[in-house]
Amino acid sequence: MGSGNWSTNVYDAAQSYNARTGRSAFDYSHKAHTSVPRAQWKAHADLDPFGVGTRESRDSDEHPTSLAISVLFDVTGSMRSVPVTLQTKLPELFGLLLRKGYVDHPQILFGAIGDATCDRVPLQVGQFESDNRMDDQLGTILLEGGGGGQKRESYELALYFMARHTELDCLDKRGKRGYLFIIGDEMPYGAVKHREVRQVIGDELGEDIGIRDIVTELQRKYEVHYILPAGSSYVGDTEVLGRWRELLGQNVIELDDLDAVCETIALTVGLAEEAIDLDEGLGHLKDVGAVDSQVGSVSRALTAYAQGRSGALATTQSLPGLDDDGAPGTTRL
Repeated sequence: MGSGNWSTNVYDAAQSYNARTGRSAFDYSHKAHTSVPRAQWKAHADLDPFGVGTRESRDSDEHPTSLAISVLFDVTGSMRSVPVTLQTKLPELFGLLLRKGYVDHPQILFGAIGDATCDRVPLQVGQFESDNRMDDQLGTILLEGGGGGQKRESYELALYFMARHTELDCLDKRGKRGYLFIIGDEMPYGAVKHREVRQVIGDELGEDIGIRDIVTELQRKYEVHYILPAGSSYVGDTEVLGRWRELLGQNVIELDDLDAVCETIALTVGLAEEAIDLDEGLGHLKDVGAVDSQVGSVSRALTAYAQGRSGALATTQSLPGLDDDGAPGTTRL
């Protein structure tokens, strides 16, 4: 998968059609909520992880140096607004990744995470795409809105799928890991449960897999990030943040403006690819029309992350969010 190229014109035409006809951008979910009994809800066939061999990010003549970028988000409770925001900001994500030269051939996969202990559809995973089919895949995600309310969702099930059921040419051919962003507000369960893997994915495991073991396995394939955005239930929760920091270290990002999530993902990739420093990336946000408050949110979210990468932090007193402490001048690490 991953052929073709993103077109903002095609995206805009689809949004105009939806507006004219009253069709939801998440039409599959809308129809499920309005006309299908909850007991019959199921993942769209294109996103159902059961029996899937692999989701593939492959090189091609069009994309000779593909780079896998995966975004999986919690769709329980208040987190349902995340995919809506992602869908509306896709042009900004691609504008930064491509037009600003952060990467040459991104292939993006979207997925959704629920709770396997209580939800009808605890995991949905699309395919890596380079063109507007990724917008279509977002539109077929079921926004179940469930969850168990115990500060844990089945993130570990998603991590297992990404570790065992994806293949990346960027890794296999060039030894370069892909990127995986988990957007959520709760913690993973302590282990990948073999019973849930059999029910949701169809694999037969002899035993459960500890969460730290599956994260270690996954990190051989992906640079894994966790984003805790504003508007979710556990913003600033030290237990949630502490657990993810135990697992992912500096790759835990607190974001105080959900509307800046696509920009944050794009700049994180740009920083990790050493295509930009933070100062340049924040300037690019202004180029694509981000307002000062969004630029400030991204700045606050990524300053600590950039500090952990040599050469990735450059700040000037003129950029919002970076001069809150009154420190003058330029800092370049």
